[in-house]
Parts: sequence; structure tokens; C-alpha cells
Amino acid sequence: MSVLPNISITGLTGISGAGKSTAANIFAERGFTVIDCDMLARKTAQDTRFLSELSQRFEENLLNSDGTLDRKKTAQVVFSDKEKNEKYFGIIFPYITYEIMRIIRSAKGGILLDAPTLFESKTDMLCDNIISVIADEEVCIKRISVRDNISEAQARARLFAQHNEDFFRDNSDFVIENNSEGSYEKLSSELERIIKDIRNG
Repeated sequence: MSVLPNISITGLTGISGAGKSTAANIFAERGFTVIDCDMLARKTAQDTRFLSELSQRFEENLLNSDGTLDRKKTAQVVFSDKEKNEKYFGIIFPYITYEIMRIIRSAKGGILLDAPTLFESKTDMLCDNIISVIADEEVCIKRISVRDNISEAQARARLFAQHNEDFFRDNSDFVIENNSEGSYEKLSSELERIIKDIRNG
């Protein structure tokens, strides 16, 4: 249950490459305020306060010579080592959560928290409902590879750094399987049913 009175917050998460962004767009079309946590993470990655803290606390230098975040190196380090993954996100999450709370306080109507790392950041505690979008492993690997223009081996490493399907099934109120390409109508229909349930309380 949400810790914020009179505000309905739905968390959207799931396996990378499963089609979460499409689901978020459907919620936006239905009038929800969508908080894109990936976008907030990119914004935070440019914040000098975060970059300073990262430089002080992280054992490896993840910054370019001009003081900006070296995104390629960061991805290589963070997605290849679980301990470093947890440390990096432990540094960046408080900055992202601050921005989430700022947006929530000024939002009206239903809120969708589009957060790939919903559970890792503990922002699942803000949510009244949690939806996870999942798909078969090989489907996700192919989608990630095309989406991010990386090799399938790199996509597999990213996927394995995240929670698996069983975790999402065990920790979500609603689970959507999205394996078929071009299945927008099916996904939209499933989400319409979920949105109706959410709005009816």
C-alpha cells in the first residue's frame, strides 16, 4: 500500500526487453502521470553532486576527463559485477528517489512509476499496485541487443544482472507476458483490464 495518502501509485517494472516502455505509453494514453525513472537516472548522471559522490565512494574511476560520466565504462563495470552493481545503484538511487517524490507531490490523478529497478531502489514501498512485464529469456536478449545496439553476449550479461521471471511473479500484483512481436493489441487489452481494476480499487 502507498505510504502517501490520497495518491494512487502503480509501479511498472519487469524484465529488460519485455516491452515495459510500450506498457508505460499505454498508461500515459489513459491519463496517468508517468514518471520515467530511466530518464531521471540519465538526468541524475549529469548532476555534479552525484558525480562528486560517485568519484569519492566508488573504487573505480567512472568519469571522463571532463568530469562527466563515462556511460560505456559504467555499463561494463556495473553489469559485470553484482557487488559493484549494488554499490553504484546504492549511490544513485537516493538522488532519483528525491526527484520521484518531488514529481509525485505536484501530480494529479493516477501515477505510474515506470521503474526498471523498482525493487532495488525500494520505491516499491510507495506503490499501491505493482505490474511486471515479462518475456522469455531469448526474446528479451534479442530485443535488448537491437534496442541498445550491443552484442547478444552483452545483452545476456545485462539480463542476468537483473531479477529473474520467478522473482517478478512472486512480488507483483499483476504479471503480463509479452513474447509476441507486434502484440500491441493484446498488451493494450490486458492493461485495460488492469487499469480498470486499479481505478475500481
